Amino acid sequence: MPLTNQEKRKLKAAAQHLDPIVRVGKAGLTGTVLQSIEQALTARELIKIRFEHDRDERDTLAGKIADTTGAALIMQVGKVAVFFRAQPLDKTEETS
Repeated sequence: MPLTNQEKRKLKAAAQHLDPIVRVGKAGLTGTVLQSIEQALTARELIKIRFEHDRDERDTLAGKIADTTGAALIMQVGKVAVFFRAQPLDKTEETS
């Protein structure tokens, strides 16, 4: 389900105070980097990723990350991108 503009604004505001927790280096999206991104999204939902690439490559990599992880690309400014993936609801919370 796509995010509304209001939800994206709230996520952008929350992301202002975050530091990048994953760095995509010159090697690109290696298995280790993708695993780190998956772990970060599972733990935090909202993360910042820093890229060490030119503009066109950053756009391509950001799209691949969104497709691979199922996360939404919230914003991309310079060498930093913000991604969001809601955590699945716990079955015990649904029945409560």
